[in-house]
Amino acid sequence: ITDNETVRQSPDFGNLAFAGIGTNMVAAATLNESAATSKIKNFVSDVSINPVGVIHTSSRIKPSASFTSDFIISWHVPNLSFKDIPDKGRYYANQFKDAGEVIAYIARKFRFLKSATLQWQKTWYDSTLPWWFLERTFINTSILATTTCHRMASGRYYAWEGVGCCAGNCLHVWQYAHAAARIFPALEKDERTRIDLGIALLDDGGISFRAEADRRPAIDGQAGTILRIYREHQMSRDDTWLKSHWDKIKRTVQFLIKQDKNKDGMEDTPLENTLDAVWRGEIAWIVGLAIAGVRAGQAMAEEMNDSAFAEACKEYVEKGKNNMEKELFNGEYFIHRADSQIGKKEIGSYNTCHIDQVYGQSWAWQVGLGRVLDKEKTMSALRALWKYNYMPDVGPYIKNHPGGRFYALAGEGGMVMNTNPKKDDKPYGEAKAWQIGYFSECMSGFEHQVAAHLMAEGMVEESLILTRTIHDRYHAHKRNPFNEIECSDHYSRAMASYGTFITACGFTYHGPKGQIGFVPAFSKENFRAPFTAAEGWGTYSQKKDSNGQAHMISVKHGSLAIREVNLEKIGEGEIKSILAVAGGQKIPVTFSQNGVQIKIIIGTLKRLQTNESLFLTIA
Repeated sequence: ITDNETVRQSPDFGNLAFAGIGTNMVAAATLNESAATSKIKNFVSDVSINPVGVIHTSSRIKPSASFTSDFIISWHVPNLSFKDIPDKGRYYANQFKDAGEVIAYIARKFRFLKSATLQWQKTWYDSTLPWWFLERTFINTSILATTTCHRMASGRYYAWEGVGCCAGNCLHVWQYAHAAARIFPALEKDERTRIDLGIALLDDGGISFRAEADRRPAIDGQAGTILRIYREHQMSRDDTWLKSHWDKIKRTVQFLIKQDKNKDGMEDTPLENTLDAVWRGEIAWIVGLAIAGVRAGQAMAEEMNDSAFAEACKEYVEKGKNNMEKELFNGEYFIHRADSQIGKKEIGSYNTCHIDQVYGQSWAWQVGLGRVLDKEKTMSALRALWKYNYMPDVGPYIKNHPGGRFYALAGEGGMVMNTNPKKDDKPYGEAKAWQIGYFSECMSGFEHQVAAHLMAEGMVEESLILTRTIHDRYHAHKRNPFNEIECSDHYSRAMASYGTFITACGFTYHGPKGQIGFVPAFSKENFRAPFTAAEGWGTYSQKKDSNGQAHMISVKHGSLAIREVNLEKIGEGEIKSILAVAGGQKIPVTFSQNGVQIKIIIGTLKRLQTNESLFLTIA
């Protein structure tokens, strides 16, 4: 603590506090000789050089009994500053003047904070999904609590790719990260509003991919951010946000469409991408992602009753789909067609088997857009990735393909970014580009993306194996399980792991429409898992017996507005009846069946509050 204003304004100025909660606590600021009780009876106010402080409590514990003490550590380092952005200071400094005030707040709210935290923990793990799977798909959410992420005094959310590297809420990395938007939807919506549709929005509809730090658009970041905008709309209680920003959103989609210079529905403008280069030609993973992005634009245009633009988007999607499947599918997987003018002089994935080749379809499953690419060709591409790119032991491969970073070592498994099944002499082009090293690496964010897609397409075993492979690489006996590394520690792309949880549950949600759906990928006859929505979270379960199917949607925190529920008929046969009950009262519903798909319409919007449930019995 100091009154020196120069010191108080320095970037590393701050303070810490340590406290115990309870009636039998004793605090000492110094402990110079020993931890004997006689030395810590009285509070010592002097702060010596390199002090050792102590919080002391005692209790007599009888046999078979237990004793719990709660302690709080707080910190307050308010002077956050980055050279590229005008925002200064930390958001929490608006609420608390020092670490002591943080302690006081937590102490006052401790019972609520603890019970709410434990309620979420209980809800998350109250599931039939494997414990390790629940851990790995959620654990990367901890990235939000590291110095990868910051909230400025203005309320702006600023995020590196990973700790200290690289700058500017990077679109082409963060568009992989599904966790934040599902767990803290208001935070991601604010980022879309304040940054992507605010300071980063360019006059032509492009979005600068590092906000102020780099004003260029990145083609994959542009497409992915349109999909994120659609997701943020879905994770809203109504359509107010979409209506308020539709003109800007429409411009971003128009920009994406304009990058198809020859009007064949396949993006072909050379722009930056997440592999840190400008690729030329028609690249399956970028073409497919653009198709999915424009499909999201179509969905939003339809909701805004912008029929002319919706039709333009639809035409682009259909043309792009047909041409991608015809021109970029080699009979086994999707490729990168070289630029007709320069050929393969520059870096690209060309005829290799690339990890993100059907990423657009993977994204589409995350937001309930259905198929944007042919099922059989998509499945063939995923099978090729499993055949050529997944390796139970990457050791022999990385030994013969040097130059990459070692995120997976000999004896460890992983899915390699690119392989060369066609044995091309120069598979990545003629240029000696440093980025070629990426192609022989195992980067977990990309692997999680594939795992989520495998799950969505019914390749459940492969999805679980790939997710478990990553989980084992980050076992605590050899690495920090909370720190999946790419370009830096706590790398944001790793939050793609939450996407595999989404597809395992077959979860779909559209808050403004009151739609929610669950089609579990496995354990269909006895399934239970958590869910999150715009205003609350809870548990979903389904069971099947000889009498039919029983489904439950239970709210554990907040509320959930429901007008439509989409489920799956387990087994063959037609549905005869559906009984809906909430609060002990029958609710009138209508339903329709299309194969195994069941759509249930609730006549009047039903809002479930905390500890309320909707029960659906299908016979």
